[in-house]
Amino acid sequence: MDFKKYTDAIDREAEVILGASDKVWDAAETAFDEYKSMDALCEALEKEGFTVEKGIGKVPTAFSGRFGHGKPVVGLLGEYDGLSGLSQVSGCPVNNPVVPGGVGHGCGHNLLGAGALGAAIAVKEYLQDTGKEGTVVFYGCPGEEGGSGKAFMAREGVFDECDFCITWHPGATNSVSTGSSLANYQVLYKFDGLAAHAAGAPHLGRGALDAVTLMNVGIQFLREHVIPEARMHYAVTDTGGYSPNVVQPHAEVLYLLRAPETPQVQSIFERVNDIAQGAALMTGTKMSYDFIKACSNIILNDVLGEQLQKSLEKYEPPKLTPDEEKFLTELDKTIGPEQRTDGLKNSLKFLKGEEHDFVEKHVGELYHDFVVPYAYNGQASPGSSDVGDVSWVCPTAQISTATWMASTPGHSWQVVAQGKESVAHRATLYAAKVMADTCLEVMNNPEQLQAAKDEYKKRVPNGYKCPIPAGVKPRSLTKL
Repeated sequence: MDFKKYTDAIDREAEVILGASDKVWDAAETAFDEYKSMDALCEALEKEGFTVEKGIGKVPTAFSGRFGHGKPVVGLLGEYDGLSGLSQVSGCPVNNPVVPGGVGHGCGHNLLGAGALGAAIAVKEYLQDTGKEGTVVFYGCPGEEGGSGKAFMAREGVFDECDFCITWHPGATNSVSTGSSLANYQVLYKFDGLAAHAAGAPHLGRGALDAVTLMNVGIQFLREHVIPEARMHYAVTDTGGYSPNVVQPHAEVLYLLRAPETPQVQSIFERVNDIAQGAALMTGTKMSYDFIKACSNIILNDVLGEQLQKSLEKYEPPKLTPDEEKFLTELDKTIGPEQRTDGLKNSLKFLKGEEHDFVEKHVGELYHDFVVPYAYNGQASPGSSDVGDVSWVCPTAQISTATWMASTPGHSWQVVAQGKESVAHRATLYAAKVMADTCLEVMNNPEQLQAAKDEYKKRVPNGYKCPIPAGVKPRSLTKL
């Protein structure tokens, strides 16, 4: 079907959509502190006629914008949290922070929320114009970076009403996401000992920092004895002070444990707990842990993925203007060979024949202005996303569009430098049109929607169980 009449609303409302994106970029707030960013998106939703509710799912910076009535209910997932230490002047091809050490949108979530907003506006236009039954809900999902906001929301049943959900992520390619992700747990380990004079009476002390050090060493030896896909990252968040002549009485280390499936993470978590307890025994300290958050692996949906591919190919991806090419060429010079990435390389493993050859010839180009052919792979990527928890609740799929140049490393100042520029803006509007088109296609095709639900039930026969224990609440990592 032709829904251009409604996706054209995205161009008409571009000022609202991109204005919200730029406001979120300017605010640049980290997980569960995104109050200004939430307000910017909520104001845009209210202006467009959505009914807004803040604090959904017992998460203060989560919200929804709703329009329509009845079934089907389509959810559009938006994010808006930034990353610490990545402040950067927009449009500047050299590293130049606005605030040294400040927050920046190094994963493009200012664009992510705005693109989902644009798609929601187009679906609203359709429902308003036709008077048909159906509901579109924009879900404001905070804390994806280190907070798993969607998992907390899913635990409270926020997404249970949805027949399907669609989202996207800024990136370097125009493509459907056909890989899974790693489930994870984030846990803070705390050690308590006894302070003492490190020279005069060290035998009276029980060193908590020693326990953290021994725990970290133990984890290094564990790495050989877990599945190769597992990841174990840590940050020492409290060393017990900066006086070396004191035996540190308290120290903490934050661990992020990942594996392709939640039961595998649980098994690794139990072994890490044993190592932490062993470190406490060796040092005469006491160990406790604080479960911070978790997220599930992504469950793919091929029915929705194939429709997203058709929608990607229906609309024209952005092409560089001479000024855009000049800026990206200068920015590309700042990326060393050890940082350089190209998302096309991973796609090549799953393509064959002419499609493989077509993609291969574009590897190494400055910018990808074409649509990557659809290639279902199902493999878990090294990263994690709380979109996984939504995908365990209902059929869910996502795309990427080329909001930044091909060589851009993720979570970098180079991403931030591009986040308010014209390429990112146009790729965001493109993403919005693609997502809206897929939503409208599926909403108007009961057989296709049922097929997506059937695939979901086959992949998730026992339903969703949130990996976050009851009683654990969302917390800003700056306030642990």
